[in-house]
Amino acid sequence: MTFQLLGTALPLYGTTDTVVELLTGDAGIALLLGVVLLYVGAESLVKGASNLSVGLGMRAAVAGVTVVAFATSAPELAVGVLSGLDFGTTLGLGAIVGSNIANIGLVLGLSALIRPLDVAEETVRRHVPFMALAAVLLVGFGLDGTVGRFDAAVFLVALAGFTYVLFTATDDGDADLDVAVDADADDSVATDGGATAEGFGFLANRDIRLRDLAFVAVGLLLLLVGARRLISGGQTFLYYLGFGDRFVGLTVLALGTSLPELAASVVSAIRGEADFSVGNVVGSNIYNVLAVLGVLGLMTPISVPAGTSTFEFPILVGFTGGAIVLMLRNRELTRVDGVVLLAGYALFVHFLL
Repeated sequence: MTFQLLGTALPLYGTTDTVVELLTGDAGIALLLGVVLLYVGAESLVKGASNLSVGLGMRAAVAGVTVVAFATSAPELAVGVLSGLDFGTTLGLGAIVGSNIANIGLVLGLSALIRPLDVAEETVRRHVPFMALAAVLLVGFGLDGTVGRFDAAVFLVALAGFTYVLFTATDDGDADLDVAVDADADDSVATDGGATAEGFGFLANRDIRLRDLAFVAVGLLLLLVGARRLISGGQTFLYYLGFGDRFVGLTVLALGTSLPELAASVVSAIRGEADFSVGNVVGSNIYNVLAVLGVLGLMTPISVPAGTSTFEFPILVGFTGGAIVLMLRNRELTRVDGVVLLAGYALFVHFLL
């Protein structure tokens, strides 16, 4: 049995020598290049998005769950849509489910281990319920073996509701933000390659820099290229070892697309910016399901393997529910909580293998 990827027909199940040769050949280069491009692209995107959110006067809790979270979800969007259209929806679904589990177990766990994370009241009241809703909707719609176009439309409607809540929260804080902006109103001309948005309604007096917009654009381009390389390289290598779409999506693609969340949350934890760390994970898990699967599901029905319904879905619900309980307990994620989350993720990977 052979399959065709990267322009070379490869036999399924190779010897140790051929696996080493594969790793050092086109597949290995594509896999490494994909991960590097995703990471660099995400760093560029997060940097630009974070600076833009500050320039727009957004609070850290809101910026973390919106701009930064959506930016770090861009790899999942790229991988999910590209894999769904080119390689099969099972691969994209596995990447999303695996990424959401990794976001909670690995990313949030490691961030809390580095530094205890305070959980903002706004995150608990406005954002966490949508993370729970996204997980419940995905599991509920996937139990019949398919996430169809109607299901995808419901995801997008829920996403619209989440967006409305975010804008409502932003409006509630506009007065405070305007006071802060007015204090620096003398910056009529932005420096360092920037340009103010004076004269554009609600964006007036916001500090929007062209350099940050360039970071966002370059980051998106690198993410698209990196996603395709990661899919090709990871699928080629693991298929060669006899693994299927489900395992490929849950491992190499899920971990690869979680690198931006890991980088952003760990750096935020080190800097003591807990709102960004927690908000990044919560927002990313919301966007992964409601936005990515919503878009992919509208394009083509998503097939849900039986193993996903009986194993990954319960694990996803367990991690989501466990994280919410830990957040609600003392409005803080301690180092002990971080160890628990990391141990849970280690067990998940162990059972996958």
